[in-house]
Amino acid sequence: MRLTTGNDRGVDYARQTPLFGSMAASAALAAGLLLVFVLDQSTGAAPLQHLYYLPIIFAAVRFGFRGGTVAPLAAVGLYHVANPRLLGFEHEHWDVVQVALFVAVGLITARLIEDSRRLHALATTDDLTGLHNLRSFEARLAGLVRTCRHVGVPLTVLVLDVDRLKCLNDAHGHLAGAEAVRTVGRIIASHAPPDAVACRYGGDEFVIALPRCTDAGGRVFADSLRHAVYTTAPVLAGLPFPVRTLSISVGVACHTFGSNGKRRGDAEEGEHLFRDADGALYQAKELGRNHVCVARNAQLSQHDH
Repeated sequence: MRLTTGNDRGVDYARQTPLFGSMAASAALAAGLLLVFVLDQSTGAAPLQHLYYLPIIFAAVRFGFRGGTVAPLAAVGLYHVANPRLLGFEHEHWDVVQVALFVAVGLITARLIEDSRRLHALATTDDLTGLHNLRSFEARLAGLVRTCRHVGVPLTVLVLDVDRLKCLNDAHGHLAGAEAVRTVGRIIASHAPPDAVACRYGGDEFVIALPRCTDAGGRVFADSLRHAVYTTAPVLAGLPFPVRTLSISVGVACHTFGSNGKRRGDAEEGEHLFRDADGALYQAKELGRNHVCVARNAQLSQHDH
């Protein structure tokens, strides 16, 4: 599942790179270093030696601190091989400066890139659950509408909230209520398919977008999610609670975006789909707690009491 992470400590962004993309980037990095090495060896000109900075910066951007460390060391080695006098430790002051700059540029670039990515994650992540926040979800939803419209596949949206959270807050305190919301968020993250996008958009309200999912598939997923929450024995504010302490109500709406009729914009289509799912959620709440309803064809889900 494409979720942002609420943990900003020690994120290894290089591990998030697909294997094929990583191999291609590694090949491009090696080719860049070798090309600069050949130019350096044939000319020994300082302006061409500065070209080592390009693959160093590329490595730091692509692979983080790992690339920002390995590429400068490789550049230092190639710089010495291309200039044999350096192998005898006959360094001039500009050689020392050049080597120091190779390392500094790699490490500083890696640090700046990591900080930028961390800030982006913080700006698009809900602190309590680690899911997308509303601003990030709205952008993702518009993108999913655009993609599903182009491919001609359905898009399903689930809107859900935690049942009777106020009663839990009143009985056990708001910390227990916050833990309940976090627990539901974790269950959503662990159960959603890889291409889904999930968001906490309010106190105990969540929305999930499922591309290439029919209304029947959305209802099956919603009911499995409802069951997972209902059968969880949560630990809230340090206290263990029995199963059936938590439950959710879910509204489901699905749409396939055709070319007939009035065409809405991507953001407007996403908002319309959200409103349908939200309306179905209200139907589920009217039936009681622990229910799933589907827009335009509300059905009472099977559940345990």
